[in-house]
Formats: sequence, C-alpha cells, structure tokens
Amino acid sequence: MKIQIINGPNLNLLGLREPRIYGNQSFEEYLGTLRTIYSILEIDYFQSNVEGELINKLHEVGFDYDGIVINAGGYTHTSVALADAIAAIKTTVIEVHISNIYAREEFRHVSLTGKNCKGVLTGFGMDGYRLAIESLLQATGL
Repeated sequence: MKIQIINGPNLNLLGLREPRIYGNQSFEEYLGTLRTIYSILEIDYFQSNVEGELINKLHEVGFDYDGIVINAGGYTHTSVALADAIAAIKTTVIEVHISNIYAREEFRHVSLTGKNCKGVLTGFGMDGYRLAIESLLQATGL
C-alpha cells in the first residue's frame, strides 16, 4: 500500500515556527516515527510552499496511490485550485490540520479543500497524520 503525505506552505518550518501551536518536532522526525509504526506501507512525503507544485503532486499520485494525506496549510482557506485538484483525482484524500482551525482566527474556520476530501482531522497535533493513515487502512480493509 502506497500513501502520499503532502504538506503545504510553512510546514517545512515545523519544530521551529510557533512551537506553542505546532510543537517542537520537525515533520521529518515525525515521519520517521510513522514509517516505523507502518513499516508495511510505503509512505512518501512531499512539501512545497508553492501552490502549483502541490497541484502537480496531486495530479502525479492521485491515480496510482492508495491514499493521500494532505495538510495544505494556509492554502486550505484560499485555494479553489487545490480543491479542484483534489476533486479531479481518484485516490482517497484525507485533510489534516495540526492545530484546531476552529479555535483560531475566523478566516481559518473555512476549508475550501475539505469538502473534496473523505474526511478532515483538525486539532490532534502531529498525531492527526497517524489517525489519517489509520482511516485509510480501515477504508482498504488492511
């Protein structure tokens, strides 16, 4: 089973940026934990601060992978293009947010991308990625 994790803008700074919101761990460190827990899976990772690169990655993997976990960062609230890219692909997508977007600024309460995903996990910290993978595993019967 192949899972693609896609992180959007500023998530390359996890562990450094706003630790009271996002914690002290880098995503690369957490990714190692996920790969250990799910050693039977192929977990690929992609991060970009560029909207078009995120869309290109969705197009690239969205017909061949078994699941996609996406944290589109700030693009969640602004990108019709990312929402359209998610709607256009076959692969099941689960949206993740490290912080509870509903406990933050009002503009973050709207997810343009979430309506095209199987589900949205928000506010579980980095563990949201693990929960998303668990959901994908249940959906496939593994």
